[in-house]
Amino acid sequence: MPERKDFLDRLKKIDELKSMGINPYPHYFKVNSTIREIVESPDLFMGKNVSIAGRVMALRYHGKVGFGDLSMDNFKIQLFLKYEVLKDNYDFFKKFVDKSDIIGVEGDVVRTEKGELSILVKNFIILTKSLYDLPHAWFGLEDVETRYRQRYLDMLLNKDVFEIFRKRSMIVGEIRRFLDSKGFLEFETPILQPVYGGANAKPFITHVNAIDRNYYLRISDELYLKRLLVAGYPKVFEIGKDFRNEDIDSRHNPEFTMIEIYEAFKDYNDMMELTENLIKHLAQKINGSLKVKIGENEIDLSGEWKKVKLLEKLKEGGVDPNTITDDEIKKLLEKYDIKMPSYVRGIALTKLFEEIYEHTFINPTFVIDYPRESTPLCKLHRNDPNLVERFELFINGIEIANGYTELNDPILQEKFFNEEVERRILGDEEAQQKDTDFIEALRVGMPNAGGVGIGIDRISMILTSAKSIKEVIYYPILAPKND
Repeated sequence: MPERKDFLDRLKKIDELKSMGINPYPHYFKVNSTIREIVESPDLFMGKNVSIAGRVMALRYHGKVGFGDLSMDNFKIQLFLKYEVLKDNYDFFKKFVDKSDIIGVEGDVVRTEKGELSILVKNFIILTKSLYDLPHAWFGLEDVETRYRQRYLDMLLNKDVFEIFRKRSMIVGEIRRFLDSKGFLEFETPILQPVYGGANAKPFITHVNAIDRNYYLRISDELYLKRLLVAGYPKVFEIGKDFRNEDIDSRHNPEFTMIEIYEAFKDYNDMMELTENLIKHLAQKINGSLKVKIGENEIDLSGEWKKVKLLEKLKEGGVDPNTITDDEIKKLLEKYDIKMPSYVRGIALTKLFEEIYEHTFINPTFVIDYPRESTPLCKLHRNDPNLVERFELFINGIEIANGYTELNDPILQEKFFNEEVERRILGDEEAQQKDTDFIEALRVGMPNAGGVGIGIDRISMILTSAKSIKEVIYYPILAPKND
């Protein structure tokens, strides 16, 4: 493939600069102000001499006067270039400074005759000589994947995308502040695990050469955080990457970010309250409102969030768990093209619910009280041993959180793990492994507790009004690009 013309032209400029003794990539430039500070408080800076730096986004010349746009941190200010001020450096600027270069500028904050906030440039320095020109109409690209493959350009040239990722960073920081204010401690648990657990999912497998053993990228933080409850920490959480070797679509990415929270002496009711309070807090802090618009959907996060019992919702829709036969359930599974390697009634009812109803919950809705077989790490329901005290939160038809009253009975936990092993033997690759070390920890004694996992990517989708998870992940996984 031939090199781009802009690349070759700029290589020549670099060679010429070096021949003049000018380093196009110097080590240091002293900045005393930011573009953002000047743009947000122009009256404080008017008439003052400042030293700023940024990327050149546009250049235009009119004889002995030139103008440019300097950008950093999604803020932009105009450069005002005058030959009578810069003298010979004016011609040097015209020749050697190109769009996309990063430069340092020293000059006075002024307004032009048209009232445009500007820097009257007195001195400048090339800090990074860019070898590529910027695209002229990035927003017009037809290939959306190009935006994802070159996300740095997407953010550089698309203010909305830049702000999405700024908000995502703020969301994570605000979660930490919220939990810290409530006495939670943040921990880091292993990403490479000898036994994966905490969810029903296919893992990524790797190999540890030093001990000649297969390990797994974690699918959840759950079992290691629960060990910390055993150790005596009453309030723990972790924000980190999890990995599931599964679908890639608008709601799933094999590498994703989760927060898992566990608190001793609480139950799933407490965790629903914590989850609701946390998300309302995030919406108010990040957006200044409890209302969000995503596409055509107006979502209201205020008020008390609705609770729906899973089996009762199925019954309302004509699938009565008390009277429907297994054969009738299997026909419904076939109708909705739901594949199950081994039939388990409670899991089948859960999958039918997911297929029929989950996408209908636009405003925040807690779905509670799942069939026992659906969740091997959850405590049996105090009023019905055929159910577990589990909830899932849905907003805009997307699962945002999953929480339990945590199972802490080691005998029952081992029984449920054994059931998962039987399902694996029958071909269910998503069934959980038996973690004997975790059972040993439970035998020492884990306090009763509540826990919840919240998808950081998905809550970022809600709070930034994104329609796809790819819009809130810096580098989503994509199919290989053909050469």
